[in-house]
Amino acid sequence: MRAVLQRCSTARVVVDGEVVGSLPAPGLVALVGVTHDDGPTEVATLARKIADLRILRDELSVLDAGAPVLAISQFTLYADTRKGRRPTWNQAAPGPVAEPVFEALVADLRARGVHVETGRFGADMAVELVNDGPVTIVLDV
Repeated sequence: MRAVLQRCSTARVVVDGEVVGSLPAPGLVALVGVTHDDGPTEVATLARKIADLRILRDELSVLDAGAPVLAISQFTLYADTRKGRRPTWNQAAPGPVAEPVFEALVADLRARGVHVETGRFGADMAVELVNDGPVTIVLDV
């Protein structure tokens, strides 16, 4: 699994003109990519990292601060751009494989006590955010 975490003062995701998820307070936006062999071990490791990584203000974690997470599935994180001008998506898991893994990550974060909002899996989404810092971290697990 791969995630891009962005510390944000505000964020929301819009689908067809409707806000489907937003940060009710400053927190993290987590753009999450799933590859073919991701499973429970990767889900647990990534959820722990997102919840415990001390990247919020005053070196607090999401759990320390009681901060929310806006989680958005993003297969493009597994783009391979090494050849040519057109990325390939071979490393990204297809929707039927990726969606349950992404949902397991959201469930794991919620089980840890994190308030999680989400986008809509597979939808064309507009993500709006104000990156605080800016702080952007890439996690590979």
